[in-house]
Amino acid sequence: MMTNNQTTDSVTVINKLENFSAQRDNDGIVTVTIDQTTRKMNVIGNGFTESFAMMTDSIIYDDAVKGLILTSAKDTFVVGADIDQLAHIETAEQAFALVEALKGSLRKLETSSKPVVAAMTGTALGGGLELALACHYRIAIDSPNTKLGLPEVKLGLLPGGGGTQRLPRLIGIQSALELMTQGKALRPTAAKDLGLIDATATDYVDMMRQAKTWINANPNAQQPWDKKGFKIPGGDSKHPSVVPIFSVAPAMANQKSHGNYPAVIHIMSCVFEGCLVDIDTGLEIESRYFAACVLSTESKNMINTLWTQLNSIKKGQSRPQGIARAKTKKVGILGAGMMGAGIAYVTAKAGIDVVLLDTEITAAEKGKAYSSNVLDKAISRQRATEEKKQALLKRIKPTVSYDDLADCDLIIEAVFENRDIKAKCTQQSEAVISNTAVYASNTSTLPITGLAKASTRPNQFIGLHFFSPVDKMPLVEVIMGEQTDDVTLAKAFDYVGQIGKTPIVVNDRRGFYTSRVFGTYVTEGIAMLSEGVHPRSIEVAGMKTGMPMPPLALQDEVSLSLALHVSEQQQRDMEAEGKPSTVRPSYGILKTLVQTYKREGKKNGKGFYEYLDNGDKQLWPELITLYPPQSEQPSQQDLIDRLLFIQANESAKCYEENVVRSVADTNVGSIFGWGFAPQHGGTLQFINAMGLDTFIARSRELATIYGERFEPAQILLEMSDKGEVFSDD
Repeated sequence: MMTNNQTTDSVTVINKLENFSAQRDNDGIVTVTIDQTTRKMNVIGNGFTESFAMMTDSIIYDDAVKGLILTSAKDTFVVGADIDQLAHIETAEQAFALVEALKGSLRKLETSSKPVVAAMTGTALGGGLELALACHYRIAIDSPNTKLGLPEVKLGLLPGGGGTQRLPRLIGIQSALELMTQGKALRPTAAKDLGLIDATATDYVDMMRQAKTWINANPNAQQPWDKKGFKIPGGDSKHPSVVPIFSVAPAMANQKSHGNYPAVIHIMSCVFEGCLVDIDTGLEIESRYFAACVLSTESKNMINTLWTQLNSIKKGQSRPQGIARAKTKKVGILGAGMMGAGIAYVTAKAGIDVVLLDTEITAAEKGKAYSSNVLDKAISRQRATEEKKQALLKRIKPTVSYDDLADCDLIIEAVFENRDIKAKCTQQSEAVISNTAVYASNTSTLPITGLAKASTRPNQFIGLHFFSPVDKMPLVEVIMGEQTDDVTLAKAFDYVGQIGKTPIVVNDRRGFYTSRVFGTYVTEGIAMLSEGVHPRSIEVAGMKTGMPMPPLALQDEVSLSLALHVSEQQQRDMEAEGKPSTVRPSYGILKTLVQTYKREGKKNGKGFYEYLDNGDKQLWPELITLYPPQSEQPSQQDLIDRLLFIQANESAKCYEENVVRSVADTNVGSIFGWGFAPQHGGTLQFINAMGLDTFIARSRELATIYGERFEPAQILLEMSDKGEVFSDD
């Protein structure tokens, strides 16, 4: 089988198996091409290891073969292992056997005395990079889209295909630990500078030419670690310059992860132990720690949500069936502030034309300049080019005229959270847009059904709640109004996928899903302050939950004045509807800090924290004067549980009320939307993993001590009686 980019040298097809084909040229160099025809990208999964073993054996023992090039028929190399297979592992023995089988073939390949080159056509992550590390020489096409790394830690795993042993032997222990414990991916140039790869190529032809040249120049290739007298760069685990790394690294890791990610410590243990022994013993040590990771609760939680459920969402689980896929061609964005500018950037980046409208042209142009600034940073880091920047900027048209929206097929309103302003935007837009265009509001709190009253076609009115900063946050909350139809939902869902974001679909309730549950986290932290809990204890507990920021610091980021405005608006709305309004424990503190002390949050340099000129921050000393800490402080575990349980219980209520439509949307939305502790796999998975009965019992304990808001949601009691768990199956 020939790929489109292969050279026209005389070749002989010598083998063809599922996932692989092998061709030998006249010089005796075999090119093994990985091509999983049923997948968009190559992954190491069922059948891969067996086919790879057969292929390598047939080449290694063929005297006519002078060397081997391992490459891909796709524009990526191998993007990792098929994580689905890990869900079926129940024992340590199964996990151990899974990785040992592939490592046996890789070890046989690198000790065959025949030169082996990894010719990477693009991204190589996880197991894909581990394949390359087992080759004697590594070349990658230098493309901004190519990523090289070992990101397994992000799913609670460690590199189980030899990565924890080959990488430190190649680039040194410290650099290897940084890459693996952080899950960092590198661009080709940075990878070459680090020594992760040996060369870069301009294109496929250049890469294959380099590969053959190297094979011809190195007929008896050996891995460095198989040569007599080999020493790990920078020293092994007992070397005086390395010992301090292992003394400090666990403490530093715990400072960042607070013990929530055992895979980080397992990686360190793998490297420490493996770098005291020979490579073969080290590889076996790695397999044992890999098994421990696979069976950990944290890994199971993260794989369940960040792999299985996330993929279900991306495949359209929440999208209406039977409606043809829609491709958005032109988007009108109303409001060129922080949110509007960010939406314009991600939309134009996806190749979609944008009309960026504001009341003044200078404001619209400033919104466009945001994209220019983002791209300038990307260019400085070699992640974009000036040519791509100019192409993107040409897609964004700043304007003050609603007439420019005429041929847009999607309008996204991103103006201030004011009903009257939003209503005026709706009416002015609908006066000029086509009758098939979708109108979306980027509101984070105002009910979509209410906003749609200003529309002459509420069935085509929907919510698209982006998160700030838009270019970095992966989630978009798609909000259905009471009259929104399925065609509108399908179009909105497809647009979110088109711009590379993850959509979750929710129904229209006050606060929707993400804002409603996120609010419980910060307000619970503020409530603790009112009870006399020391603010430092609150913040430490917040970090130990696994949340990205503690509650008081996070409220500063969001803005105290905004939170106060939303709270008061909600109270007015509830009164207007004749419904009882519950005042949260945080309201009094927010009102005091904002109105009496003019502390609005980070935006004005004063909130729960003081923001110093050098960029540092510290808790406002007067907090403990205004809210004196009690002499008896609650246990740290109580504080941690309060912050986690309040979110999980509120999510269960959202599920019960049909605010969220699926378990997958609920879990993924909690992690991607506001950063719910990833090691728990999302708010509902947190309940599943703990067990319903245990969660209910602990909730009742918290309710007895801290208030009825901790009483378990009714759905939990009903599910417990039936022996059910949260699942979309």
